[in-house]
Amino acid sequence: MSGQYEVGSIVEGKVTGIKPFGAFVALDEKKQGLVHISHIAHGYVKDINDELSVGDVVKVKILSVDSESGKISLSIKETQPKPERQERPRPSGGGQGGSGGPKRTNTAQQSQPQGFNTLEDKLKDWLKQSNEIQADLNKRIKK
Repeated sequence: MSGQYEVGSIVEGKVTGIKPFGAFVALDEKKQGLVHISHIAHGYVKDINDELSVGDVVKVKILSVDSESGKISLSIKETQPKPERQERPRPSGGGQGGSGGPKRTNTAQQSQPQGFNTLEDKLKDWLKQSNEIQADLNKRIKK
């Protein structure tokens, strides 16, 4: 039966189950394969349920067929065109701090662009907060 499905071919299947690590897709009445979470979509997938539901009909590419166990590895993302790379804001330099994202309310972080903060930046913030707390405690002790 595994000879029916060739590596590299694209077939249609129906999602029969969803687990945290991937989705099971029935290729026919007797055969099903697994789409690993890393092959659901081109971007990061935190929760498969946000992308797929049981009963969905999907196109899948056959990545591998294990002739001994009969396991079939599938990919949904390889049936879709790869999205163009989007420019991401850079954490270094005084460039733009992102556009249209949610605004931060913490005053210590308002001046920083959103996104990735280096450990060095975080450490500076923590030290500043720690010094402020220590100064406040010292004032209370002197009263």
